[in-house]
Amino acid sequence: MAGADSDLTADSSAGLPSLAIDGRIATITLRRPQVANLLELEDLAALDEHLATVNARQEVRVLRLQAEGRHFCSGFNIGRVRGADAAAAGTRFEALSEAIEAARPVTVAVLQGGVYGGATDLALACDFRLGTPASEWRVPAARLGLHYYRGGLARYVSRLGLQTTRRVMLAAETFDAAAMRGAGMLDRIVPSAELAHEVEAFCAQLAGMAPLALLGMKRSLNRLADGPLDAAAEADIAASIARAAASEDLQEGAAAWAAKRAPVFQGR
Repeated sequence: MAGADSDLTADSSAGLPSLAIDGRIATITLRRPQVANLLELEDLAALDEHLATVNARQEVRVLRLQAEGRHFCSGFNIGRVRGADAAAAGTRFEALSEAIEAARPVTVAVLQGGVYGGATDLALACDFRLGTPASEWRVPAARLGLHYYRGGLARYVSRLGLQTTRRVMLAAETFDAAAMRGAGMLDRIVPSAELAHEVEAFCAQLAGMAPLALLGMKRSLNRLADGPLDAAAEADIAASIARAAASEDLQEGAAAWAAKRAPVFQGR
């Protein structure tokens, strides 16, 4: 990626997820295409570190989650862990999904092929999902004897509804791209040859929004989606609205609209 930070790239020889930051847009790339980007424990640790780095970089407004190869991700490699270790790994994977959902920037998942198992929750934790006609969604947990973790089930019901969640989790149904779009798993279906350009343009569009409004509304929407709000959550949303209302960015947006020019937001 042109202009990206050279020091923010994971060891390529290990196949660990990489991170590149180019101005307002950060990109995390899964890098095990030979196994459909099956995630290992060390990948979870790398992803946690990348998210922490992105959250600390105040200039970043958009985080893109993508993968090398034909598929997005085939979930977590449960074959490497047993017993208590498996339970601990499940907890770490759940925490990763929660961290992606809570990430400060707006998140965009690029789903060019298969999205399987726990990877579906990583995708659902993102704010937007773009895919291709080759995209496919499946969770074989019931066929494997695996009870999906609570946080993932809650996110499914909240984002996709109870009946769609039953089709995914209980019937282990496979959703093709059209079915994914209809169920809300995809926001856009883009021809494979155009996906990279479409994602780049969409991320640039998001990155050009007023950051106080953009990131404040992202956080508020997630709070509202999680159910009834407590007093602290209500106060946080009210404060976010007030910050945007009092901002120089709002004045700039109004002036740019009147002058029919592109706004230049400063995040203040």
